[in-house]
Amino acid sequence: MPSKSKSKKPSHEAFVVTGEGETAFWTKIGAAWPNEDGKGFNVELTAFPVSGRMVIRERREKES
Repeated sequence: MPSKSKSKKPSHEAFVVTGEGETAFWTKIGAAWPNEDGKGFNVELTAFPVSGRMVIRERREKES
């Protein structure tokens, strides 16, 4: 796997989630790239949650 570079898009996005089910509120707080050896991720956060749970999901392209 290629190493992370600033020009490559992340493979995953990081969110903090508060609440449950249909009423859950998701806030994007960062992104993640696979490590070169494929055994972990490099995570870059733009915010650090103090409550809720952090969820890392595969990145989806936005539909036009």
